[in-house]
Amino acid sequence: MLEFMDYIQHAFYDATRWNYENSYSHLTATARDLLDFETPRGLRLNISSLSSPNFATSYALGSVGFVDGSLSYLYTSLPLRSTSHSGTIDLHDVIRGYRQIQELRKPDNSRDWEEWLAGRRIDKRDSLLYGRLYLPQSTLEALYLRRISPTSQLRLSAVSDSRLRNGGTILAMHQYDVGKYSAETLYSTDGGLIGLRGLYNFGPDPRSKTREPPTLEDRIYGRFSAGGELYYGSLNKSGGVSFGGRFATLPAHRGIPLTATLTVNPLIGSLSTTYAVKAGRNLALCSKFDFNAYSYESEVVVGWELWRMRARTERKRERSMEAKLAWRLDEVKEPVMPKPEEVAGVFKARVDQNWKIRLLWEGRMKELLFTLGSSIDMKKRDQPFRTLGMEIQYSS
Repeated sequence: MLEFMDYIQHAFYDATRWNYENSYSHLTATARDLLDFETPRGLRLNISSLSSPNFATSYALGSVGFVDGSLSYLYTSLPLRSTSHSGTIDLHDVIRGYRQIQELRKPDNSRDWEEWLAGRRIDKRDSLLYGRLYLPQSTLEALYLRRISPTSQLRLSAVSDSRLRNGGTILAMHQYDVGKYSAETLYSTDGGLIGLRGLYNFGPDPRSKTREPPTLEDRIYGRFSAGGELYYGSLNKSGGVSFGGRFATLPAHRGIPLTATLTVNPLIGSLSTTYAVKAGRNLALCSKFDFNAYSYESEVVVGWELWRMRARTERKRERSMEAKLAWRLDEVKEPVMPKPEEVAGVFKARVDQNWKIRLLWEGRMKELLFTLGSSIDMKKRDQPFRTLGMEIQYSS
């Protein structure tokens, strides 16, 4: 489940119309959310608040052998109107599961961002500032986001910790996205890392005016995306490269939604494939196969998620007192559109070839969001439960 500050950061992306999922780093996001989820350890409590449309705070307290915590503050120049109360937040926005790839969105016109007053431009670019202090380690995290144009964004993140080399590290990233393709350039002070990522979406260009809807002959209506990344460490004189592709059905697809990916890292001989399918309205299945050509080692992981919906109880209509006194029936009112089903919780599970199992239950109870999970190693019969924990979140 997303933490409150991550939820606010995604709300900032939505408010500024930035598609953070159109990136090579999110190529396998669906499989990661279904298979690589982390289970909580010990007991952890998060209390957060969006005190104003521009300012948010969050406090965390945990107990895993020792007591630790963190203080977080976030500021945005753009007022955010997203729901912040934990009792009314849509769980689909905070629980990451199977992701339905959406149609590409046309970027805004740069002229729409211009504001003029008396012949002078007065418009400002939206920005976000975030800081988090971990106690008692005294580790500090910072993030700065700034929208430069409708198609570009600057992201600066930093970590200050005495245990790190040179006392900390800074990562600078410039992101460019026009819908049809996206590119990211990055630089990190940790090892002098320089990197480049890119993603290209095959099919129609969202910037074009004419877009053909799917026809009845299209048995599978989806989009194929391909990309890669290249990075080089100037201090340790080492580099890396990877390539990947993804096919995912779009919302207009009339069949079962599915997502398949293939990623290759030729330098280390790694190959990874994933396949996820929405087997039912509230059920998703996923599998992953990793293989290394140099060591001949392989890994197989399967997992699933099941969304539990809260049943709607309809009240029995009774005659009003006026109708009873007049010996008549009440007037039949026009049928009201039924309310959408409310999510009660999500159950996730995954298991690999070594019989290591992870179980996770996420949901809402009254005004609180909770995450309950455990890691189990079936080969250790004397002590199979490796971790067991619960995380509780409250926001206002």
